[in-house]
Amino acid sequence: MIKVLFFAVLRERLGTSEVVVQDFHGSTVADLIQHLQQRSPKWQQELASQDVLAAVNQQLVSHAHVVEAGSEVAFFPPVTGG
Repeated sequence: MIKVLFFAVLRERLGTSEVVVQDFHGSTVADLIQHLQQRSPKWQQELASQDVLAAVNQQLVSHAHVVEAGSEVAFFPPVTGG
């Protein structure tokens, strides 16, 4: 099981703040994104950007990071500041 959280505009556009993925058989964040994109064309579009940031267990990671069962994965748009 992997708990997936969505923040900011992703949460709004996907219509949910979190999902639980029971049947994930990939290994990386990129694999998880591909798995989530299969939910609908809207999910595919919103998660298609390489700019989507990911954190695993509250640590920023690359899309090549390995995701293990029991992990919490959060996705959020790039942060801008000034």
